Amino acid sequence: MSAVTTTTTAVAASDAAELPQVRRRRRLSPGRRLPAARLAGPLVLLVLWAAASAAGTLDTGAIPAPWTVLRTAGHLWTDGTLPTDVLTSLERAAYGFAIGLTAGVLLALASGLSRTGEALIDGTVQLNRAIPTLGLIPLFILWLGIGETFKIAIIAIVVYIPIYLNTHAALSGIDSRFVELAEVQGLSRFTFVRQVVIPGALPGFFVGLRLGVTGSWLGLVVLEQINATSGLGYLMFQAQNYGQSDVILVGLLIYGVFGLVSDSVVRLIERRVLSWRRTLSN
Repeated sequence: MSAVTTTTTAVAASDAAELPQVRRRRRLSPGRRLPAARLAGPLVLLVLWAAASAAGTLDTGAIPAPWTVLRTAGHLWTDGTLPTDVLTSLERAAYGFAIGLTAGVLLALASGLSRTGEALIDGTVQLNRAIPTLGLIPLFILWLGIGETFKIAIIAIVVYIPIYLNTHAALSGIDSRFVELAEVQGLSRFTFVRQVVIPGALPGFFVGLRLGVTGSWLGLVVLEQINATSGLGYLMFQAQNYGQSDVILVGLLIYGVFGLVSDSVVRLIERRVLSWRRTLSN
């Protein structure tokens, strides 16, 4: 009997010794979030760019050194050119984004909550998605002229499509049992939308929002090089004519900073609004 007890104890001790190893092996989560992790990649690229420029391995005529670009940005800011162009670009992006965001959410709700709405809206949006948005520029110029209106309209189209698609997909993915439960509880249409639909659609909405924010900057850089007299795209277009690669890089870096900052803001809002979720990211 004592031998059996000794053997059992030894097996239990062996299992206990192996248990932490098993737990360590089965830890599949990414781990704790690193502070300012998304800045690591851009900083590494900046260091490599500076090192290659200092070593003389880059053609300064094609890719100026970071300090040259920084000096050019300072000159453009001092003479008042850069602040004016930056404010103009921000205004165009803001108007287009606001219109696209509103249209995308309203169309997604109308299509996702009604079969009639889906029949009338979803196919039209999918057709619009299949047409290259920048290919609509000549037609929109004929319709709206070469002023600010057509630029804002194109940006709005670029923004609303990803917001609609992701929000509509999230609405369609809501578990039907929640709908049945809401009907059993006798919830009104407004209460159902507020308590079930909106929380269920928020994750997809934020994915579309991030894509829409990025799309607004991508569309802007192209539009501001077409029949424009101000803006970062216009500044880059003029620099191309005079072979000023440092000015072009200034514009690209500002677009990149705008895109990174806006995406980070959306991510921050998403984490606050969806703090009740437990996912790999948090």
